[in-house]
Amino acid sequence: MIKIEQLSKSFGKLHVLKNIDLQLEGGECVSLIGPNGSGKTTLIKSILGMVIPSSGRILFEHKNIHGAWQYRQDIGYMPQIGEYPENMTIGQVVDMMKDIRRMPEAEMDMELYDKFELHRMLDKRMRTLSGGTRQKVSACLAFMFNPKTLILDEPTAGLDPLATEILKEKIIKEKHKNKLILITSHVLSDLDDLVTQITYMQDGQLIFHKTIEALKTDTDTDKLSKAIAQVMRTEGGLR
Repeated sequence: MIKIEQLSKSFGKLHVLKNIDLQLEGGECVSLIGPNGSGKTTLIKSILGMVIPSSGRILFEHKNIHGAWQYRQDIGYMPQIGEYPENMTIGQVVDMMKDIRRMPEAEMDMELYDKFELHRMLDKRMRTLSGGTRQKVSACLAFMFNPKTLILDEPTAGLDPLATEILKEKIIKEKHKNKLILITSHVLSDLDDLVTQITYMQDGQLIFHKTIEALKTDTDTDKLSKAIAQVMRTEGGLR
């Protein structure tokens, strides 16, 4: 579904991505992990077309995304911190996105909208929202238009335990629909029952991309958090 070939990105003399090769398929929930400054955010922004690579290419469903924009209709993106017009209400933001996407109501996925009970908060202005409520809005918008791929950046940050479980159940459900889900998170305990594959980056390089079972076997651990901690203690990661 997404194929990344020899992707590099430099900002002046700073090499943020270094010859990344990666293939991600539908039906997988992939966790993108690495220390701060490892290149995760730049990689995500490159997939979204928000950063132009210095070299290499990204294919979405076998088509080069360079200079394209239509493919973004098939991606639902949940940013770590959702930025919306502060004077708009939740209802106005949702309506604005519906107008932009122009998807028939019958085809929209309103499950999170209903479970998070956003209909009770439509008159609240974005500037008044707590971090957790803003996350709920971002999650609803990411899933609402039935994308083939979901990119979720720290999706559980700020969510209460009930909202976290609702979101995790939704992620699992979408994975079973053969969608590709790419998650970045520092809360590794939230990922254990979600992810099927781990992609680990360090210093702009892809250190490994493997199944969670293989990672646990290689590190002789039974929890993702323990496995990643062991990787990060090992200089250079697992090559």
